[in-house]
Amino acid sequence: MRRICVEHGLERALERKDPQREYARKLDGAGEAQRIALCCGAPPQGQARWSLRLLAGRLVELQIVDSISHEAVRQTLKKTRSSRGRKSSG
Repeated sequence: MRRICVEHGLERALERKDPQREYARKLDGAGEAQRIALCCGAPPQGQARWSLRLLAGRLVELQIVDSISHEAVRQTLKKTRSSRGRKSSG
């Protein structure tokens, strides 16, 4: 921060940089609706509830997306109030 202030001035040091990378969203509105329907349904046989990795694998298996990480599933779940297998949301 000091170096930028000395080399380019105070104004340059205080302005925010634009992000260097932009990521395209993996799930559009229809994909998110299918993901919500999937996680609100019954979990796979032998599982007590949906895990993020199970949801990511199932989305790929159903060909909703080509590939998706469990972190991307977590971020889209965080935007909604749905849970991964709770009986009641209240």
